[in-house]
Amino acid sequence: MSAPTTSSLRFRRLLLTGAAGGLGRVLRPRLKTRCDALRVSDIAELGAAAPGEEVQRADLADRAAVFALLKDVEAVVHLGGLSTEHDFDAILQANIVGSYNVYEAARRAGTRRIVFASSNHVTGFYRQDEVLTPAAMPRPDGHYGLSKAFGENLAQFYWDRYGLETVSLRIGSSFPEPKDRRMLATWLSYDDLERLVVAALAAPVVGHTVMYGMSDNAVAWWDNSSAHHVGYRPQDSSEPFRAAAEARQPAIDLRDPAAVCQGGAFVRNGPFE
Repeated sequence: MSAPTTSSLRFRRLLLTGAAGGLGRVLRPRLKTRCDALRVSDIAELGAAAPGEEVQRADLADRAAVFALLKDVEAVVHLGGLSTEHDFDAILQANIVGSYNVYEAARRAGTRRIVFASSNHVTGFYRQDEVLTPAAMPRPDGHYGLSKAFGENLAQFYWDRYGLETVSLRIGSSFPEPKDRRMLATWLSYDDLERLVVAALAAPVVGHTVMYGMSDNAVAWWDNSSAHHVGYRPQDSSEPFRAAAEARQPAIDLRDPAAVCQGGAFVRNGPFE
């Protein structure tokens, strides 16, 4: 069920990249109510176009394909790219070259705004006993986090030079429910994800705004007060899931960096060094 919202926002054509991914599949039916035409894109299979949809598969690393993808698009919800840690060459093409192509295509097409799916992994090496604002210096916890830090800098550059607005969303953990104790702080419900994206599209003036994507959780490592002008008001909380999460993870090993740092398992040395 879609989250209740008060915005009357409506676009002629809205683009959703990464529409075949986990969050793309959540947002695809919900964003259709916000536009006359929802253009959905991914490198993966997207299925047939539903009423009010345009299906346009594209590899974000293919500049010509991305330029065609942005034609006549008013705003973009940019989820496309790799969403987990990979070797740098894969991240480079999907997340870095791909994001550049989206921004340059948007500039040329006259697109007004991009909602960029950044990540909490931009600041993953901060400890869990620290509370961060969006102005905290990036401390990426891997190639994925590095690519998202690049995307935020790209957004800032395109705002400063070209006036293309972006809300960069440092998304926490968006799943049906928190999987572990870390997610009690980072959880973002699907309904709050919709509220967050709609607010980022609807706010009248954003320039380049960075904010964290989380529900109204009792434990929080992130302070979004500098982004109140966006108008996002989460309605859900991880608290009803606390007992189950703590039962699944009854003890915390403080010698494990994944238990101490905000990025969780992403901060561990892995096969992608």
